Amino acid sequence: MSAQKDCEFLVKRARELVSDDPCAAKAWLITARTLYPADFNIQYEMYIIERNAERTASAGRLLYDMFINFPDQPTVWREISVITAALRSDSQDKHAQFLRGLFETLPGRVQCEMLLKATEQCFNTLEKAEMLLLLLKRFPESVVQHGVNLGETLLEAEVSENVETPVNCFRKLFVCDVLPLVINNMDMRLPASLMQKYMLKAAEFYIGYVTRGPSPDVQIQGSQEAGSLKSPNVSRGSQRYVIDGLSEKSSVVAEPWERLLDILAVVGARCEWQGDKGQRSYVDMLLRLKELCRYLPGLEGDTRSRCCSQVVICAALVLFRSAFLYMSSVQPALFQGVNALSSGPWILIEDLSSVYNDVEVERGAVKHAHKKRKLADGREKTMSSDDEDGLGKGRGRHILVNKTEMPSWSETLENFRTARESWDLLHSHDGLETEFKKICASWKTDGWLWFRIFLTDMIIYQGQYRKALSSLHQMAAVLQPQPGQQSPSGQASLEHHRALIQQASCHYALGEYRMACEKLLDVVGGLVPPNQEPTKTPEDQGRVKTKTRKGNDLRLLPCTSKAVLPFCLQLMLACFKLRAFTDNRDDLSLGHVVVLLQYDWPHGEMLFLKAVDKICQQGSFQYENFFNYVTNIDMLEEFAYLRTPEGGRIQLELLPNQGMLIKNPSPALGVELNTLLLQGVQAMDRHHTVTRGITKGVKEDFRLAMERQVSRCGENLLNVLHRFCINEKIIIIQSLP
Repeated sequence: MSAQKDCEFLVKRARELVSDDPCAAKAWLITARTLYPADFNIQYEMYIIERNAERTASAGRLLYDMFINFPDQPTVWREISVITAALRSDSQDKHAQFLRGLFETLPGRVQCEMLLKATEQCFNTLEKAEMLLLLLKRFPESVVQHGVNLGETLLEAEVSENVETPVNCFRKLFVCDVLPLVINNMDMRLPASLMQKYMLKAAEFYIGYVTRGPSPDVQIQGSQEAGSLKSPNVSRGSQRYVIDGLSEKSSVVAEPWERLLDILAVVGARCEWQGDKGQRSYVDMLLRLKELCRYLPGLEGDTRSRCCSQVVICAALVLFRSAFLYMSSVQPALFQGVNALSSGPWILIEDLSSVYNDVEVERGAVKHAHKKRKLADGREKTMSSDDEDGLGKGRGRHILVNKTEMPSWSETLENFRTARESWDLLHSHDGLETEFKKICASWKTDGWLWFRIFLTDMIIYQGQYRKALSSLHQMAAVLQPQPGQQSPSGQASLEHHRALIQQASCHYALGEYRMACEKLLDVVGGLVPPNQEPTKTPEDQGRVKTKTRKGNDLRLLPCTSKAVLPFCLQLMLACFKLRAFTDNRDDLSLGHVVVLLQYDWPHGEMLFLKAVDKICQQGSFQYENFFNYVTNIDMLEEFAYLRTPEGGRIQLELLPNQGMLIKNPSPALGVELNTLLLQGVQAMDRHHTVTRGITKGVKEDFRLAMERQVSRCGENLLNVLHRFCINEKIIIIQSLP
């Protein structure tokens, strides 16, 4: 019998005995190993028996012997790869735990050598990196030799694999695992430029991770709010997110902003940046940066460039974080993992609280508006008492918000302010602006929709309406809903509405009323009016009594029909108001104003009485749409009175040519008009007298039309006004220059 056949016989005999008599099987193999110490199969069989019995110490000794004596055997490397896979995985099953325990029994030197050699056996970049990372974590001294190389390998793989996003498996491994090991190893002397390069790679990853959009493959289902713009009304917190090449568990990054702050603190200390060694918070950091900027012009050489780098990197991080936090309140549906049910979306627009003010008060303000606008369209500087220093653009503008509808209003406005201040800081010196633009170009921030929306809100706040319009036109074009193409969330349609409303608000601020109304009427066409008129909250009722602010405040408005339709009506009123009360006669504009003043009655009562005075001065008034859209009992009473001798026998031409409204009046309407008006007024809880001899001398057709109109006083006013916007769109637009 040859030696080879002897070995095979002994191994075969041991295998036959394993299940019935493991001790006998072991005895056969010990004998075999004594006779043939150089035979691999005998040693491997011994290892298999110990491994299957999960005897950690003896299996570890045998693995060590095989690794030392048979380093080139493929079977050994297959076994080692199974063990290293168990080390890399976070599986808690019994066998994986046994394999990890087996590895721990090996001497440290052997573990290190085994991992290094296992790395060389890998051909997949990601697997190779994970293996090397295992080595670096277990043997920190190896970071000096392999750390930077591993980092560069991952960044090169990202380029060679043509990945489209910074949130990929290579960058995740580099930023979350390799980078902390490298920058925290004080034995390594790394140049500041490399540290800053790595810092920016980390920032790009974390910002990309936090601001990622909702997964396109997740079908979103949820009931639409009746009367809301088509908005996704579903929490995205539950959506799963998996980075390509990683498991779902490995794709989760906890506390990304805090991790970024930790990296920044270490990099700052190693690059000898000014200020605290441990950054306390992003807000504290901004205060520190403002101080640094004061000294910047006096610095030169290396000190200046180091200070520039610090300000640009830190201020950019504060900017992107604050802008994200603002946008996640204002438009949560843009992001995955942000609860879209909490609130939103919201639109930043001109505040119209003063729309019912007397016209004379405003005309003085408007007279020189074109001069202000010229200033606003350049690199404007809004004059404001709040300007403490040269960075104040558009400071002193209040942003009003309904605090019950947005519980987090204080944090939202604070984040918006912090983001604006960071932006101003980054544009306060040419050197800072140049470096910041390089970061933006490298990160392709032009393609970040959420950031473009933030920038648009910021330039609206600064009063740069022309610039804002340009940005909004681009966004509206990109987000125009394609016919027949409806996303499950309706997000594109919602965005398109939002952009149109902001365009209207900007045109209004620039005095371009016709353009403003065109945009508004496009929006109103896509709205469904609420089923019932909103009831006045105590806050709404109290709002009118507050002292009138300067006319340049802004408001955050919820993007729902309930809020948007009233805003559109008020903005149209604001557009027609000045035109209706000029010295020139314009009955059409005055008629539109009367129709629009019905909303939010009686807030517009003073303005309505002014309109009545103007009609009295004119001695006549023609508005053929009157009976189509005026259903307010107080207004009907006033107009009926104007026809009486006491009211001045004003000549009113309010009936359309077609006699639709006065044909076949219902018998129930044949009662006296003053009785009807009185009942209507009592229902409206008004307290002034209405029996002013209205029926005397009133023409029969006018009387019948009035009777018919009184019966419509209970109609849903928002439905009536919505119909007015839809049916009279062309007339409304043409009546503005």
